[in-house]
Amino acid sequence: MAATIKDIAKKAQVSTATVSRVINNIGGYGAETRERVLKVAKELGYYKNETATSLVTNKTKTIGIIIPNVSTNFYGNIVNGIEDIAYEYGYSVILTHAGVEGKRLADSLKLMANRRVDGVIIVSIYLDSKQEKMITSLNLPTILLSTQAEGDSLPYIKVNDYQAIYEATQYLIDHNHQAIGLVGINETDKIAGEPRLKGYLDCLKDNAIPIDKELIVSGDFSFDAGRRAMKHFLDQQKVPSAIVCASDETALGVNSVANDNGLTIPDDLSIIGYDDTSIAWMSTPPLTTIGQPLYEMGAKGCERVIQAIVYDQDMISEIVPFRLKIRKTVKRLDDDLG
Repeated sequence: MAATIKDIAKKAQVSTATVSRVINNIGGYGAETRERVLKVAKELGYYKNETATSLVTNKTKTIGIIIPNVSTNFYGNIVNGIEDIAYEYGYSVILTHAGVEGKRLADSLKLMANRRVDGVIIVSIYLDSKQEKMITSLNLPTILLSTQAEGDSLPYIKVNDYQAIYEATQYLIDHNHQAIGLVGINETDKIAGEPRLKGYLDCLKDNAIPIDKELIVSGDFSFDAGRRAMKHFLDQQKVPSAIVCASDETALGVNSVANDNGLTIPDDLSIIGYDDTSIAWMSTPPLTTIGQPLYEMGAKGCERVIQAIVYDQDMISEIVPFRLKIRKTVKRLDDDLG
């Protein structure tokens, strides 16, 4: 016979109400009590019937994750952070791709509604007012990671993209680089594109460096975007001394074409990535990059959604710190060559 809440309560020497609160992560008990109840539940082989619970509480203990259909390593760390916290609180997750730039967002939201998720996490999709209304109509706790909605109408967690690119560009200038390229940026992207472009341009202006539009090559944050940009520079016979890239994968695309054409990183070309995904430190040479706390953003976002589900707490927006990770892909130019 399967173990019951009463069995757990008797062996753990607590009330059935306490057992129920622990199993459902409702709160109102100490850490020692929680640990004791969960240990007894495991010993007795207690299995919680989530289907029956959802019928009674109208909660499925499921969180929906929506990401664009972009083939980069960026999303892995964020999703890992979400999943680890969800698992810790007894939640499962559903992951769906909303297409390039979130063009299938409506379909993704419909899926979440049909699966009766309790909360939603949206990653790296800029939301206009129409999309924001679609989300609020679901009446579910929703948080945005590495993006924002038009007018900041939904809570978010992200870094300051403007300041991050400004700092990366300044680092290159401090190393005597003057011909600095910017590649892989989607200039129509109001969240990650526009502010990064502005950070780059403002840094050049503040340092009295003329802006050369031929050194700005747009893209979609991908490896191929980096390859295309580097091929463009070579075809135009106008290769900058340093390049700020939209992502780590874009930087690796630049590195790939540079190596194919006999250019050495960083002796012939300095590059800086963005995100600090695992490929940054695994690349050869290890990539200097803007580090976003991707795992922490995922974990923090998931925890806030769960708190909103359980306690009906309002979620707050937060700008989290980035860090320029100095590795081996930037060379200081001689002062007489600056």
